[in-house]
Amino acid sequence: MARVKYTDKDVDLMARMMRAEAEGEGKLGMLMVGNVIVNRAKVDCSDFADIRTIPEVIYQVQGGNYSFEAVQKGNVFYQRARESERRLAEQTLKYWREHPSKFALWYFNPYGVCPPTWYDQPFAGQFKQHCYYEPLANTCEAVYSY
Repeated sequence: MARVKYTDKDVDLMARMMRAEAEGEGKLGMLMVGNVIVNRAKVDCSDFADIRTIPEVIYQVQGGNYSFEAVQKGNVFYQRARESERRLAEQTLKYWREHPSKFALWYFNPYGVCPPTWYDQPFAGQFKQHCYYEPLANTCEAVYSY
């Protein structure tokens, strides 16, 4: 059973986003980005209360900008999905979750030390250049369920 409902087009879209956001961090880095995407589609809280599908997550606009920088700036995002990234995307859609992205709803690359909070959300951990952040305790219980 998948963690969220998805189509073949969703797999392609996720694969392109995972590659665009974290190709330089290898397969594990791309899996972590994919996990955040799936977490956002699963929860009904915070900035993601009305977001239910993979395209809604990826094309979400907040504060006048896309939530994922690669949508507006990334030439890689607009390239065809490769089979290797498609397999990684399917892993995250079906079952994959690992620290520090396991319960994360946000990540970013600060080009320096990860701050202890990001928009008041607690730091969960770092993988290579990306810092991952979970929701505050008792504010988004759905992120902790499979």
